[in-house]
Amino acid sequence: ITKSEVWICMELMSTCLDKLLKRTRQPIPEQILGKIVVATVNALHYLKERHGVIHRDVKPSNILLDDRGNIKLCDFGISGRLVDSKAKTRSAGCAAYMAPERIEPPDPTKPDYDIRADVWSLGISLVELATGEFPYKNCKTDFEVLTKVLQDDPPQLGSEFSDELRSLVKDCLTKDCKKRPKYRRLLEHPLIKKSETEQVDIAAWFAEMTKLMEINRHS
Repeated sequence: ITKSEVWICMELMSTCLDKLLKRTRQPIPEQILGKIVVATVNALHYLKERHGVIHRDVKPSNILLDDRGNIKLCDFGISGRLVDSKAKTRSAGCAAYMAPERIEPPDPTKPDYDIRADVWSLGISLVELATGEFPYKNCKTDFEVLTKVLQDDPPQLGSEFSDELRSLVKDCLTKDCKKRPKYRRLLEHPLIKKSETEQVDIAAWFAEMTKLMEINRHS
């Protein structure tokens, strides 16, 4: 370490979920999604409870995987401190995953929001990961996406998915932020409780996906 340089050594993860979707051209199976939800919600809950921080940029490209099956949340560049459990910066984060109350605050004189904005972002991410498609993929601009978020019904999963996963997504994508669950309530959701104890070999699944990515790269 010199007076002007600090070197931070960090582990190298294999990929992010955004790249995985694009390169495998396949949605992520429910059992794997369950483990992803558990890891992500626990990470967000830890940030809030231990450090008083809101992430503000939850999306598939910020959820990482490695070849041992570890799942981690990354990119805290626009994370912010919570003051009385509220955040105030409206512009931080990716518009495509932004919660309605961040786009158009219910009370313009108090444009603050809380961790439930990240819960919305998680819900949009889950729809994308489960179906393999971003729910607002037909929009050409961020403005179109934001308009749909405000005016349309929230995206939901179809009947081909389990009741537990559909229920979790529906809870996350509750438009009224006051009715949307915070992390403590989410951690009690049946899907998360089941996924916490379920034996899932993420490493083996990821090994298969790595092979598929290589095949697709040459096709």
